[in-house]
Amino acid sequence: MPWFPRAALLWDLVLGFLGTAAFLIDLGADLWAAGQYVLSGRYLWAALVLALLGLASVALQLFSWVWLRADPVGLHASQPPGRCLALLHLLQLGYLYRCVQGLQQGLLVWQQEVPSDFDLAYADFLTLDISMLRLFETFLETTPQLTLVLAIVFQSGRAESYQWVGICTSFVSISWALLDYHRALRICLPSKPPLGPGSSVVYFLWNLLLLWPRVFAVALFSALFPHYVVLHFFGLWLVLLFWVWLQGTDFMPDSCSEWLYRATVATILYFSWFNVAEGRTRGRATVHLVFLLSDSVLMVVTWLTHIAWLPSEIPLQTLLPVGGVCFLLGLALRLVYYCWLHPSCRWEPDRVDGTRDLRSLEWRQPPQNKRMAQLAQNFFPRVRDEAALPQKGEVNGVL
Repeated sequence: MPWFPRAALLWDLVLGFLGTAAFLIDLGADLWAAGQYVLSGRYLWAALVLALLGLASVALQLFSWVWLRADPVGLHASQPPGRCLALLHLLQLGYLYRCVQGLQQGLLVWQQEVPSDFDLAYADFLTLDISMLRLFETFLETTPQLTLVLAIVFQSGRAESYQWVGICTSFVSISWALLDYHRALRICLPSKPPLGPGSSVVYFLWNLLLLWPRVFAVALFSALFPHYVVLHFFGLWLVLLFWVWLQGTDFMPDSCSEWLYRATVATILYFSWFNVAEGRTRGRATVHLVFLLSDSVLMVVTWLTHIAWLPSEIPLQTLLPVGGVCFLLGLALRLVYYCWLHPSCRWEPDRVDGTRDLRSLEWRQPPQNKRMAQLAQNFFPRVRDEAALPQKGEVNGVL
């Protein structure tokens, strides 16, 4: 194999290992924090940490199990029998199993002198599912955990060492998931254009800069009104769930699991933007941004009227302007990305819709991940004409 493709495969393998390690470190930090809360007699905080961990883990295992059951028979030839696989998911180890399976397939491809098209496509197939599950885990567990830790710090007026570890690992996990998801969408592109590191950095930064003020706003509201934040979340979550349903999502293999997907997307939309429907998204993204901004402004007004409730050690005079600057900078980078760096693609039906017959793999046809291809089609718009196609050698900014 030529040096450059082999080095790229090795880099993908290293990124997969680091992503799995980041997940385990973040999990360990959360369990450490829960243990410290129990030892200090703060049982409610420990229960909240463990509850978020448990709910996110159950949802993650359900997604993984439903996808495996929906995949074509014979695609995962090396996976354990159905009962063992079900037991792994019942023990909350399904996601880790997928990570190990992805690393094994990546190592197998890297060791081959000339990897087959099927092995390369199967490695991409596994990577796409892992990336999607990592994104779900980020917004179902890591982001709420970060919000909870910040609320506890705001309420107590100080941060312990294990809380600092949790905050740092959460930010790393969120950053990694956002960048990895963008990279996964790049894999689904039919043309697979050259890598654009500059636009990838812009995409990563605008997501993170817009997410941080939102997390900060919810955390401070939780510190001020810990008994009302649950009502606030479920009120907005129901509105967002209804909005997702109106967009007619068709991501999961059956109607019951589709509602699990919609509920997860509504949770993501509570913190950040996530596109679920094909077509022009400018209007929907603007509505979502205005909705979250209005809600955050209302919470800011609430802070200003109850600021005396928080400990004096909290430097709100510094944190509030920093949050505002982060939002404005993130908004500017988002406009830059969608105006100049977001590419259009010429989608082919067999690539996007997955019309290759995966039910029979007698000819070892390269598998295609229909789930992620559908999201990529929603994310990257179709070209309108030949003039909209990127010129030869042009870096269109997709990671």
